Amino acid sequence: MPRSRRSPRRARLQELLIEGRRASGLTQTDLAARLGRPQSFVSKYETGERRLDVVEFLEVAEALRLDAAELLAEVARDPT
Repeated sequence: MPRSRRSPRRARLQELLIEGRRASGLTQTDLAARLGRPQSFVSKYETGERRLDVVEFLEVAEALRLDAAELLAEVARDPT
């Protein structure tokens, strides 16, 4: 299976994380501070320049107070 930076599922995950951050009333800088990371970390995964590994994904979901399993279920429902 080819690795695509622009797969529909990857794009949907990016959208959900951005929506979650905005719904939480956080800027990229605010979220980065919660994560103990630079703002560029958040920017890069939101724009698709960087992939999140599983542990990073869990940390981001936790920082946003989102249910990681629900996020993944939503991504899995999207067509590939």
